[in-house]
Amino acid sequence: MRPKPLLTLLQSVHSQTSFPNEILIIDGSTNSDTQTILEENPFPNLQYYKVPPQHRGLTKQRNYGIERVGIGMEIVCFLDDDTVLEKDYFQQLLHTYEQYPEALGVGGYIKNEIQWQQTMVEEAHQSDFFYYDGWQRKESSRFRLRKKLGLDSDCPPGYAPLFSHGRSISFLPPSQKTYEVEQLMGGVSSFRKSVFDHIQFATYFQGYGLYEDADFSLRLAKTGKLYLNTAAQLNHYHAPSGRPNQYQYGKMVVRNGYYVWRIKNPKPNLKAKTKWHAITLLLTLIRATNILNTPNRKAAATETLGRIIGWLSIFYQKPI
Repeated sequence: MRPKPLLTLLQSVHSQTSFPNEILIIDGSTNSDTQTILEENPFPNLQYYKVPPQHRGLTKQRNYGIERVGIGMEIVCFLDDDTVLEKDYFQQLLHTYEQYPEALGVGGYIKNEIQWQQTMVEEAHQSDFFYYDGWQRKESSRFRLRKKLGLDSDCPPGYAPLFSHGRSISFLPPSQKTYEVEQLMGGVSSFRKSVFDHIQFATYFQGYGLYEDADFSLRLAKTGKLYLNTAAQLNHYHAPSGRPNQYQYGKMVVRNGYYVWRIKNPKPNLKAKTKWHAITLLLTLIRATNILNTPNRKAAATETLGRIIGWLSIFYQKPI
């Protein structure tokens, strides 16, 4: 349901220094706008699939697409339709597989969402900033509060602690380096085609599929190595169409977050359980304060309600 952003993405794919052997469009739209815009703007090596209703939804569509990847393909890249690639994006990904032949998956780097600055000295007492590998970024209020309460992640970015709620790969700086991780963002990811012989995207994640990428990459990381190449860069523009309403989003944040937590740590101890619930409730409280201090009060209120209902539902209907 995003034909114009998709066209912009395809134009950036067309200008790549390493052009893909196949481009598969797996369209879950309920109208024909995407098909029409692709017929009006043809691209080499493109194959279009309008999926039937029973295969709609992010994880179902990914599995549907994987089944249609050509036999001779070695690397499968996934891209969200509201991204725009730098010219050497695919070239950088392929170079990473050459550099790390044991890699099962390699992620790209979203460069337009976070403002980073290089720094010579890490000022450990500067709580307003997060420091990593000679770079700094502004620390969010939620992580500043988590630090004060002893609830910050005890793992590097891209790794999930035993109580979950870690720092995502967006906390890795644009250093042009490649980092080993255990989580990749689905819409900027790539994997060896061979991994899909024994693992698929979980159909537990319905529709929008929030955190489906964390689930998949955490399961895959148990079998081999994953990397993030910060030189494989693209921009993400967060097209609003095709997203769930704020109430459903709030429920998914909690319930899907619980599911992913138990994928990483199926038998958490009391400390991990306490921290997971404490952070979940803290983030819900922080979102609730947005009802008073942001212009879009309705969205903040409905998401907060969704988070509360999602948390309560865990006690009588666990996701996993």
